[in-house]
Amino acid sequence: MMVAVRLGDYSSRMSKRPQYVPPYLAVGLSTIVTGIAERKHIRHNLETIEEAIHASVSICGINAPIRIVCLAEGALTGFTDEIFDVPHVTAARELFIDLPGEETEALGKLARHYDTYIIGQCKARWPDVMEDRFFNTLFVIDRKGEVVHRAAKNHLWCRERSCTPHDVYDRWVERFGDGIEAFYPVLRTDDIGNIGTICCSDGEYPEAVRALAFAGAEVVYRPSEAMPMTGSSYPGGGSWMVQNRAHAEFNSLYMLCPNCGPVYLSPSSRHPIDIAGGNAHIVDYRGNVVSYSASGANTMVASIIDIEALRQFRAMNLNSNWLKDLRTELFAKMYEQPIHPRNLWLDREPERHMIVDEIYRDNIRKLVERGTWTLPAHAVPGARYTPPPSDGNDDWAAAKAMWAPWDEE
Repeated sequence: MMVAVRLGDYSSRMSKRPQYVPPYLAVGLSTIVTGIAERKHIRHNLETIEEAIHASVSICGINAPIRIVCLAEGALTGFTDEIFDVPHVTAARELFIDLPGEETEALGKLARHYDTYIIGQCKARWPDVMEDRFFNTLFVIDRKGEVVHRAAKNHLWCRERSCTPHDVYDRWVERFGDGIEAFYPVLRTDDIGNIGTICCSDGEYPEAVRALAFAGAEVVYRPSEAMPMTGSSYPGGGSWMVQNRAHAEFNSLYMLCPNCGPVYLSPSSRHPIDIAGGNAHIVDYRGNVVSYSASGANTMVASIIDIEALRQFRAMNLNSNWLKDLRTELFAKMYEQPIHPRNLWLDREPERHMIVDEIYRDNIRKLVERGTWTLPAHAVPGARYTPPPSDGNDDWAAAKAMWAPWDEE
């Protein structure tokens, strides 16, 4: 049976054309990092980032105009709060940044100098949402040096104590609304296309990039992942690369995926540890890896981003631009039952590792009880957090002695 389709004013809608976006080069930086114990320590990592930006523009800019330079997760601060299980409020007050702030001002000078956008990540305070909370924040600085986009990470790995919008859901909705753009905003530009930002664990959920795609994203920044995810296959990239190639292919968009370089725990450390495992990459809108670096030790990835070609592919294709015939009604009820509890930290401080582990275990029990997962035949001990030896005093206060070399400067 033939189905009649009413075209209406289809041709007039399709005649509204944006201005042409010339191809440009995007660069992703993987820089060696030293963990911080106070916000003022970030300047040491900024020095490395500045050198890396100068070098990458100098060596890559001879190929095409560079319009995006993106940093890895942890490039500014390292991961001190996670490693030492620092109390959340302490970390919010002593370690992390404001947006805009002195750190984005320094990066903004580089953006203006090189006429490029800089996309980055840092844990940051959002006082307009809630005091004494920090969110793992993605930000974009434009070619004029201004912060023009910020977004908060929505999913965490089990050793991260950032607050998420879901953790203060009622307050977030009160401030930003409950539309998908409140949680997955997209920056629309005339010169580099439409930019979406997620971070690390966000990309372990296909819904995250799909949400950005529905909001119009053409380029998605997803910095950093850690071992063993980055090293779980040969020759490299692991499940991190599998995910990013799938995001690109399923949603017809570019993925920019710089990874964190080796990390010095503190300035007292003699050697850095490559906890991330390298394997930075850029993926095109067909899922092809178009730039790759096995090493993360002050290295870079770079590739041409062709927004016009992506738009042509989406608009003229009747097959592999998958979003155009998604049967959304079939999936509408799939997410009606919640799994992870919302508003966890709306009325109390975010808890530390051992307590939060029990929340994850309870989520597993929910999935078993619903019949989503089936228990294995044998019960064996699962993953657990092993706290450092303690004398009962403030472990973080004692650990801060490791930053004495910087405090003596």
